[in-house]
Amino acid sequence: MRLGGTVSGRWNGPEEWGALLAASRFRAVTAPFDCRTPPDVADAYCAVAARYGAVIAEVGVWRNTMDPDPVRAAENLSWAKAQLALADERGIPCCVNIAGTAGTAGWDAADRSNFTPETYDRIVATIRDILDSVRPVRAFYCIEPMPWMVPDSPDAYLRLIRDVDRPQFAAHMDFVNMINCPRRSLAPEAFIEECFSKLGPWIKSTHLKDTRMSPTRLTTVIEECSPGEGSLDYDRVLPILDRYLPPDAPVLLEHMQSFDEYAAAYDYVAASANRAGVAV
Repeated sequence: MRLGGTVSGRWNGPEEWGALLAASRFRAVTAPFDCRTPPDVADAYCAVAARYGAVIAEVGVWRNTMDPDPVRAAENLSWAKAQLALADERGIPCCVNIAGTAGTAGWDAADRSNFTPETYDRIVATIRDILDSVRPVRAFYCIEPMPWMVPDSPDAYLRLIRDVDRPQFAAHMDFVNMINCPRRSLAPEAFIEECFSKLGPWIKSTHLKDTRMSPTRLTTVIEECSPGEGSLDYDRVLPILDRYLPPDAPVLLEHMQSFDEYAAAYDYVAASANRAGVAV
């Protein structure tokens, strides 16, 4: 596996970004550019990443293609297509978004509409539209799982892959986002094994973080946190990933707020990998 994340800190241009990349020790990173970036500048970022032995593993969309406002939905759909085209042009394997919400609670929020048949059909049609418009060859469009929208389980993801029925639709793995109930929280290794055993052949990128559930607050309170600050035993989790992912698979730390937080999370995961005999 290639342990990495998003390069954090302030920089002005590819060389300063490269200095932060070198200090981070990351071997896989999210793209520091997007479809608006001049091609020569994107070229420079790619060259710097290669110089430091890192791969650019993900291009993010992070816009609501399901927006209830049709104008914004159309704008976001165009952005998703442009980001996928960028990923394909650059040979970046994973272009990732979330399904989004058709309601008004927020683009990444729990909304009453999230699991309706009408929303599901629209998700499938939207993903097909993105892929059929861009026709990528090297990049895959992927949907990050979420606790309260499609896909929220390995089986829901398998159904989505089957229903979209496009070869360049693949899986983005965020098992913490799917640890959304006490049963999964109290037996996380079994659930993570299920995730990778079922979705392994389709996984193009994986996010790493941690999760914790309050044992007393009612009804159920589960929250995300940095690796080492929750209930996951990475000495046991990493060998599961190692069994199902190829040796060069990117595993990216996510949602730390500063360079120092990323460094602490990196140290924790790297130490767990060393104890477990897993190469990162």
